[in-house]
Amino acid sequence: MADAFAFLDLTKSLDGSFPPYSYGRYSDPAVEVASWSAIERDGFRVDRLSLGTQSGTHIDAPAHFLENGACLDALRPEQFMGRYLLVDLPDGAEQAATYGGENIVFLRAPKNCRAIISPETMGRILSWPPALLVVSGEVAIAGSGPFAFHRLVAEAGKFLAEDLDERPARDVPPDGEIFVFPLRLAGTSGSPCRIVVRVRKIAA
Repeated sequence: MADAFAFLDLTKSLDGSFPPYSYGRYSDPAVEVASWSAIERDGFRVDRLSLGTQSGTHIDAPAHFLENGACLDALRPEQFMGRYLLVDLPDGAEQAATYGGENIVFLRAPKNCRAIISPETMGRILSWPPALLVVSGEVAIAGSGPFAFHRLVAEAGKFLAEDLDERPARDVPPDGEIFVFPLRLAGTSGSPCRIVVRVRKIAA
């Protein structure tokens, strides 16, 4: 059965060399991986991790931008996976995308280019039922300041998975399933996550 599908891992690899997000004087926590126990000394190995909730490929809960926004644990497990609606920005949402009952909205910006969309287009995207949006690349709202896209997602009560590995994301086809698996953290603004797309292979 597994041979009938191909898998695309859209997750960035995390180690101590991963550059943290920074904006002005602000910087996310650096990713640190250090030895905690050793097989020779303790009989088993444990590594200590230090990172932020938004380190690497991650999911934002509304609480990431809203003081009283929902935290990560408000998103139900069944909302982390399912068929996706692929929208190639900036034009796809206006010209091609028609919501057809998919569980997740996948927004893809042009390669090496920020997608700038109108407030009306953003409103249309947020009017679709899915609680989870996945975005590859950078999206901005025309005429708005920094973080406007993220704030609108949060104000709509939706969750956002971002900072994908854009190379495999370019190969995501229109039809498939996506799986977004964060840690089961309670009361947090988000979590690093693993994002994988499953597509059915075309018979030769």
